[in-house]
Amino acid sequence: MVVIGLTGGIGSGKSTVARQFGSLGVHWVDADDVAREVVEPGMPALATIADHFGEGILTEGGALNRAGLRQIVFEQPEQRAWLEGLLHPVIRDELVRQLHPDNYALPYVLLVSPLLLETDQHQLAERAIVVDVPVEVQLSRTMARDTNSREQVERIISAQMPREQRLAKADVVIDNNQPSNRVLAEVRALHEAFMVDFG
Repeated sequence: MVVIGLTGGIGSGKSTVARQFGSLGVHWVDADDVAREVVEPGMPALATIADHFGEGILTEGGALNRAGLRQIVFEQPEQRAWLEGLLHPVIRDELVRQLHPDNYALPYVLLVSPLLLETDQHQLAERAIVVDVPVEVQLSRTMARDTNSREQVERIISAQMPREQRLAKADVVIDNNQPSNRVLAEVRALHEAFMVDFG
């Protein structure tokens, strides 16, 4: 099974492009979803986190207090390193499991991840597609979607891999700053090429 990586900065429209591939029958796995799934109540990683940080890191319902954890790891780099050391291998194992569905007819699947190129997740992928828009578009889309301030979004963008670097690592770039029908046409053409290359 060939894995194609799909990435892009915040507000670039990764999920929209992934859904377009999905409409063509392509199986896709979102690393953000998997990162949430591995720390759900009852999962071993959540118990390890609670042992390490104390029960106060859980909500009354026993779920992870994400805001509380985010604050701790933001202020204490060594705690962030501990958390990443715990979660990255768990997330990777679950990604690999979900990227190999049963009774799947197509020759490739998509791994959708904002950190594809920043982490070792790119090692899982045969090729990397970067969904790209200008930084100004990233800002306006993310502010509208998440009701974040411009300063917050600028901080998030500056913490991500720079746009030029991401584009330099891409095997394929999808320009998502154009009408959706043209983006869909690009997706369809890529899909047909992958079917030939990997079929």
